[in-house]
Amino acid sequence: MSGPRFGAVITAMVTPFDDEGALDLGAAVELARWLADNGSDGLVVTGTTGESPALTDEERVDLWRSVADAVTIPVLAGTGTAGTEHSVAMTRAAEAVGVDGILVVTPYYNRPPQSGIAAHFRAVAGATSLPVVLYDVPVRTGRRIAPEVLVALAADVPNIVGVKDATGDPAGAARVVASTPDGFELYCGDDALTLPMMAVGAVGVISVASHWVGDAMGAMVAAFASGDHEGARAVNASLLESYAFETSDRFPNPLPAKAACRALGLPVGQCRLPLGPAPDELDAAARQLVASLPAAARSPHRVG
Repeated sequence: MSGPRFGAVITAMVTPFDDEGALDLGAAVELARWLADNGSDGLVVTGTTGESPALTDEERVDLWRSVADAVTIPVLAGTGTAGTEHSVAMTRAAEAVGVDGILVVTPYYNRPPQSGIAAHFRAVAGATSLPVVLYDVPVRTGRRIAPEVLVALAADVPNIVGVKDATGDPAGAARVVASTPDGFELYCGDDALTLPMMAVGAVGVISVASHWVGDAMGAMVAAFASGDHEGARAVNASLLESYAFETSDRFPNPLPAKAACRALGLPVGQCRLPLGPAPDELDAAARQLVASLPAAARSPHRVG
C-alpha cells in the first residue's frame, strides 16, 4: 500500500442543517464534494464534529448513504454510541448503505472497565466486514483505551485497522505505533498535534480545520512524510490561528467549524442544541480568520 488506507487528511465533516434545523442532505452532498475538491482524502460522517449525538438513527443512515453516493473518496461512518447493541446495529446499517469504513468511539458516559471497552470494540468489529478505526477521545468519553488493550485489539481482530488518537499524548502514541502490527494506522485526532504525532508514527490526521485549510493540511503532512521537516514546520506555523480558532471552552467544536464554512459560503446552517446557534461574533471572527489566511494556507472557494 503506497499510502494510508483512507488517505492522509480525513475531514471530520460537519452536518448541515437548514434554517429550521432540519437535516439538509443536499447541502451535505455539496459540502462533501467541496471537501473532496479542496484537500480532503477521505471523510468521516457523523463523528463528533458531525453532531452525532443530536442526530436520529434515520438521519445518520440518510447522511451515510447520500455522502457515500456523492463522492469517490473514502467515507467512514461514525457508528459508535454509548451502548454496544446500538453501535452494532448502526454499524450494520452503515455497511448496508455502502460506506468504506467505520469509526467507532469509546462508549461514552458509562465509564466502562477496560474489559468492557475491549468487548465493545470486538462486538462492533465482528458485526461488519468493513475496516474499523477506533476513536480514543477521553476528554469526551471519560475513558481512555488502555494502550495494552489497543495493542491486543490490533493484533487479534483483523478488521480493526487503525485508531484516531485524540489523547493528546504523543509518547503514548509512540508506544502504540511500536507495538501494533504492520498495517495498523494511527491518525492524529487533534489538528494542533499533527506534526508531533507524525514524528512518532502517525500516518495523517482526522481533521476539523481541513474544512477551510485542507490543501495546507495536506501540504504539511506530505512535506513531513517526504523529509522536508522545515517546510512542514513553516506550513504548520501558518495554521496556528486556525488551530486556536477551531475549539475553545466558549465555542467548542463544531461551532467554529460551521462558522468557518459559512464564511466560505458553504450552506451548513447552525448547530443543533445543546451546542448552537452561534452568536454573531463567532461568524465575524470566522470571516476575519478566512480573510487573513495566507495563500499557502487557504483552500480556494469553489462551492458547487
